[in-house]
Amino acid sequence: MSRARQGEVVVETRGLSMHFGGVRAVEQVDFTLHDKELRCLIGPNGAGKSTFFKCLTGQLRPSEGDVVIRGVNMTGAESHEVARMGVGIKTQVPNLFDGLSAEENIWLSARRWHDNAGARRVTAETIERLRLGDIRRSVVGRLAHGQRQWVELGMVVAAEPWLVLLDEPAAGMTHEETARTAELIREINTNAALIVVEHDMQFIRMISRKVTLFHEGRILMEDTMEAISADKRAREVYLGRSA
Repeated sequence: MSRARQGEVVVETRGLSMHFGGVRAVEQVDFTLHDKELRCLIGPNGAGKSTFFKCLTGQLRPSEGDVVIRGVNMTGAESHEVARMGVGIKTQVPNLFDGLSAEENIWLSARRWHDNAGARRVTAETIERLRLGDIRRSVVGRLAHGQRQWVELGMVVAAEPWLVLLDEPAAGMTHEETARTAELIREINTNAALIVVEHDMQFIRMISRKVTLFHEGRILMEDTMEAISADKRAREVYLGRSA
């Protein structure tokens, strides 16, 4: 698929709802994301942000409403169909080949879209771009948690997506790993739009421009992290009354 036009709406949901029996996990969510935008999704546990993410990525079929990606209605599509649209998806648990090196993992991702020569080129470019040279030959199963997350980010980037969806990429990381991950995400954002679900407020402040706050399955507020932090109701539902 061709690259998005500057300012184009690349993701849109219209009245998106996800019900589990009587539980309305997501309710009538209208959402838009533009080309090259980086959007963070936040909210307390049970707010609906992860369910919303799974509806976008094809892990769940919405009860109602539409998911539109680059003008194509992808409501109810499978994850591999979403990926074929040029979307890179990273879930919370790393999906890696532990017995292979970091470089081999990234090459396997690149090889899905390129011939051998192209895959080697994209692998080398990805390793340089994400500064993974120091672990390129390390067996992934022996890497620390943060390093494993970076290798999977490399696998996502090697597919050369125009849109990247990340679910809690900084979970379980040290402060230094979190800061490095923020740098990597800002680098990815130079070529791709991103949607990032995250709980770590420090991490969100490192990367965010516009933030979408979910509450009880709906969008409560969309603004900068500074504006959300200063909003009384937002503090009460998410940041805590004493924030």
